[in-house]
Amino acid sequence: MAELTDSGEVLPRQGIRLGLTAADKWDAIRQCGALLTELGAVDPGYPETMIEREQSVSTYLGEGVAIPHGTDASRALVRRTTLGVLQFPRGVDWNGNPVRICVAIAAKGDEHMTVLSALAQVLSDSRQAERLRTATTVEAVHELLASVQKGINT
Repeated sequence: MAELTDSGEVLPRQGIRLGLTAADKWDAIRQCGALLTELGAVDPGYPETMIEREQSVSTYLGEGVAIPHGTDASRALVRRTTLGVLQFPRGVDWNGNPVRICVAIAAKGDEHMTVLSALAQVLSDSRQAERLRTATTVEAVHELLASVQKGINT
């Protein structure tokens, strides 16, 4: 079972940020790392490993979504499994693909595969991905990703 944030959720409402802008994918990834740090999910150094991961393997998932996360070695810097959602309505160029949603991931131990699998199940539905990209409230995003949290907590 995933360790929960202080709010009792893997995806806390304070971890959902809408209407953001980013200069480029590196800026978006830095914002993701800063959010995970702000939520108390990771120790210092984890955000830099998110950049390192992107330099070796793209975290672009498709459907306008990227899933920035740290390297395998960075799991020691994760305090608890936590997701953050950052929405960039104008899009961010991700190696030629427009990204409007970044789902920042900090996964404790071996939970990263569970997290990625649960996210893929939701985001592989193009209608769900579109609803996420165009959401206008934190509550709408939280509801769309509720099944991800349930999948992680089982």
